[in-house]
Amino acid sequence: MTRIIQSLAEISASYDALFCDLWGCLHNGKQPYQAAVSALQAFRAQGGKVCLMTNAPRPNQYVVAQLDRMGVPRDAWDLVVSSGDAAQDAMFEGAVGRKLWHIGTEKDFGFFTDIPKGHADSPAVSRVGLSEAEGIVASGPFDELNETPEDYRDRFQQALDRGLPMLCANPDLVVDMGETRIYCAGALAEFYESMGGKALYYGKPHAPIYDRARRLMDLGSEARCLAVGDGIDTDILGAMQQGIDAIFVTGGLAADAFGSDVENPQADQLDDWLAARERTPAYAIGRLR
Repeated sequence: MTRIIQSLAEISASYDALFCDLWGCLHNGKQPYQAAVSALQAFRAQGGKVCLMTNAPRPNQYVVAQLDRMGVPRDAWDLVVSSGDAAQDAMFEGAVGRKLWHIGTEKDFGFFTDIPKGHADSPAVSRVGLSEAEGIVASGPFDELNETPEDYRDRFQQALDRGLPMLCANPDLVVDMGETRIYCAGALAEFYESMGGKALYYGKPHAPIYDRARRLMDLGSEARCLAVGDGIDTDILGAMQQGIDAIFVTGGLAADAFGSDVENPQADQLDDWLAARERTPAYAIGRLR
């Protein structure tokens, strides 16, 4: 049975490290949730470590810059690990080839141009058109405010005819930017797979991003870790697969499912909803605070 809590402070003493999602938990894409910021600051003040773990398809320095612009104070976290970091490693290792068709916006170009130190001597990777590509990198739609996966059917069929694999730099299906819900690269990858294509994933819920976070945080095997997120098939599934406890933030992507008060989910509705999806987070909270 998932326990509904009112604040992180109720349970924080039981954990050494926190893997906290960004969109829907710490911010809404435009501004931070101040109660969430305060909760993370308090966790660190008592000696805990905070890793902001995001499926953003960009290297972590771009995520940090975005947080700075939003006004998220740096004393709320220890490090940022992004899906872009883990996926970049795979790309420069040649997971889907060296000539790549990139689906995404200009804000994600750093995925290709900011070469990690460990890959300084790796063979070059170049962005090319679909007709020349050996593989695909998806960081999100070209027009994230208006396009849906269906808009890519014809181009994906061309890619399938050539047997191109896809590297998904962000396994999220959707996120909410303010009041607007937009599709992410995960939705494109899922659609490509439904057409018969092959997609590779490196963010939540998949293991590489957690391995990277543990290594960078220097967490020993006995460290007590807790995940926080609003993505039932990314944050919560990932925590379950890693064998760590999780707080499901009900006031995020699935807020409409748990009653009219976003801050206080209805226990019976929550239990039924989780059971239908076979997810068992240890805790739930309306908003991180």
